[in-house]
Amino acid sequence: MKTTLAMRISLTVLLCALAFASSVIAGSPSTAKNSSTAAAVSHPTDPDGMRVAGEQRFRANCGRCHNAPQKFPPRMMATILRHMRVRATITDEDRRLILFYMTQ
Repeated sequence: MKTTLAMRISLTVLLCALAFASSVIAGSPSTAKNSSTAAAVSHPTDPDGMRVAGEQRFRANCGRCHNAPQKFPPRMMATILRHMRVRATITDEDRRLILFYMTQ
């Protein structure tokens, strides 16, 4: 009986954790904003379009916690973005555009 109860509790906790993780992944604000931003500006190639898209991505991903800092050297900004990429779930495209925006 104790084993069955412990198994039920463990299974319930596991299912709750999985449900929470899937809801975070499916409905995270950065994912929703990235998809709407990506639809508005898919793959800008001109410098002005890249800067505008980078600013939008910065505001959507980084602006929730950070004000726009002074411009950093590209190498320093690339290191910062590499570290924040995991924490803010920044895609490669977002990272590229934010790096362009922050170093111009």
